[in-house]
Amino acid sequence: MSIYVGNLNYEVSQEDLSEIFAEYGKVKRVHLPTDRETGRKRGFGFVEMETEAEEDKAIETLDGAEWMGREIKVNKARPREN
Repeated sequence: MSIYVGNLNYEVSQEDLSEIFAEYGKVKRVHLPTDRETGRKRGFGFVEMETEAEEDKAIETLDGAEWMGREIKVNKARPREN
């Protein structure tokens, strides 16, 4: 399972996101999708953590928090729809 992180500042790097989530447990993977044409980040990302308990704690604490001038949305990622 992974965590969806939305409303991110476009300047956020994978390292930035890793650092924030590392406070709640071991971060296995961070993915910041980019626009195919411009290569610019799309303002959201996904974080995978070691355990579901760590993910739950991060979601509970970070959802609605202000980070880099924006109120971020953090929740369980839903399966991708076609």
